[in-house]
Amino acid sequence: MEFNLADLFEGVVDAIPEREAVVCGERRLTFAELDERATRLAHWLASQGIGKGDHIGLYLYNGTEYLEASLAAYKIRAVPININYRYVEEELRYLFANADLCAVIHHREFAPRVAAVAKELPELRTFLSVEDGSGIDTTAPDYEEALASSSNVRDFAARSADDLYILYTGGTTGMPKGVMWRQEDLFFAALSGGNPYGAPPERPEQVAENARNGTAVTSFPVAPLMHGAAQWAAMIFLYAGGRTVLAPGKRFDPATVWRLVQDEKVQALSIVGDAIGRPLAEELERNPSYDTSSLMVIGSGGATFSEAVKEQLRARLPNTILLDTFGGSEGGNQGHGVERDEGAQGPRFQGHDHTAVLDEHHQPVAPGSGIVGMLARRGHIPLGYYKDEEKTAATFIDAGGTRWVVPGDMAMVEADGSITLLGRGSVCINTGGEKVFPEEVEAALRKHPSIFDAVVVGVPDERWGERVAAVVQLRDGHTLTIEDLDAHARRHVAGYKVPRLLCVVQQMQRQPSGKADYRWAAAEATNAARAEGVT
Repeated sequence: MEFNLADLFEGVVDAIPEREAVVCGERRLTFAELDERATRLAHWLASQGIGKGDHIGLYLYNGTEYLEASLAAYKIRAVPININYRYVEEELRYLFANADLCAVIHHREFAPRVAAVAKELPELRTFLSVEDGSGIDTTAPDYEEALASSSNVRDFAARSADDLYILYTGGTTGMPKGVMWRQEDLFFAALSGGNPYGAPPERPEQVAENARNGTAVTSFPVAPLMHGAAQWAAMIFLYAGGRTVLAPGKRFDPATVWRLVQDEKVQALSIVGDAIGRPLAEELERNPSYDTSSLMVIGSGGATFSEAVKEQLRARLPNTILLDTFGGSEGGNQGHGVERDEGAQGPRFQGHDHTAVLDEHHQPVAPGSGIVGMLARRGHIPLGYYKDEEKTAATFIDAGGTRWVVPGDMAMVEADGSITLLGRGSVCINTGGEKVFPEEVEAALRKHPSIFDAVVVGVPDERWGERVAAVVQLRDGHTLTIEDLDAHARRHVAGYKVPRLLCVVQQMQRQPSGKADYRWAAAEATNAARAEGVT
């Protein structure tokens, strides 16, 4: 056995075969049943000529099929590729080609898009359709029939800790990129070594031992599994011997989430910042009768989890820990949130030994120096970006004999060693030479009683280079003027960070993961600026 995702999962299965592993709608699978379905799918894929190093697209909504397909790919040393189910044909064409897909497992409703794109990709030759009740015509074989016709015997070839895991980023500011991890590095950097409660294992066999002897936690990743944070949340608790609850359906519904927390006695809820946290908080305010007594922790990663939303949740969940986790597709889990001082520029977290902030010379900055640097990680880090040597060279650097990944997040190290996260440099606004990090301003704006959601971007300005613009979605029945926004913002951030342009939208557009869509917001703000004659 190695630190290989399939090896480790099979070890956990053998240790706790009858323990419930995953719940989604009416389907409940034990670890043995989940493993058998994954094994059957692996054999079917192998019968189609798919094997080591081949890339399999997962074009799926949430469901047990997502986990089964991922595990099946690992079993035959293939690589599952996450696909954003909101993509249109042009975006799919880019991703399918960039990822070199040879197979796609998709829900039936996506069959027309898959067929349209596949005509241009001769290497894409294998398709498998998951029934969804849509009634869409497809020539692809049926998923359940494929499983039923295939062997349930684990007779696979030996695997390696070097087998690949690839995660395509959300592409908030550009086209998505495939982050390539060795499976061993991913297991320790992003999946807590299968032991989120203690020290990482020294031997692969310890993972199964910990799962058998540890506490079985019921977890619920709310975001879609096509998003890395949700995948990792599910996998962490599966490798730890816990149970994963998934919400059926195509869209996030806060009422469904709280019903599942109540009915399944969920203990750990994983969300992606305010985009999920705020609707959950407001549903609790409208309907405080849900039984949330089982819920021990709400963990957020991948997007801003503001103090305003935390306060809403604390009012209804006084005994639940609200935890920020910091990291990303390129860095895994880099630390956990700590309390920040009033007026702090951004969220603070306590990093691990492998986390640092590097200055422009790629040297760690001194605590309390006030130097703004780049958040970095060493040790278990990715190999690079798939088919993008230029981006790999810019993001993965060697400094003093140490290899670091520097994804682009700007940060400072406080005197106590904690790290203040300022935001992604790629969306930083430069106005008159001053740098404005959108996340800080967004957190301030969301405290306004009329604002439901906010994204801050820069728009062109002849005098200042860029001006700060706020794209906001208001609460039902509320209004807001730029003067109101100005007065509110000045109580929380410096004057140069205050939005000079207000763009009100009926519905905020975000990625399925909950991350901000800065490209869309910038286009909305730019159009609003033109309408006002300021660009």
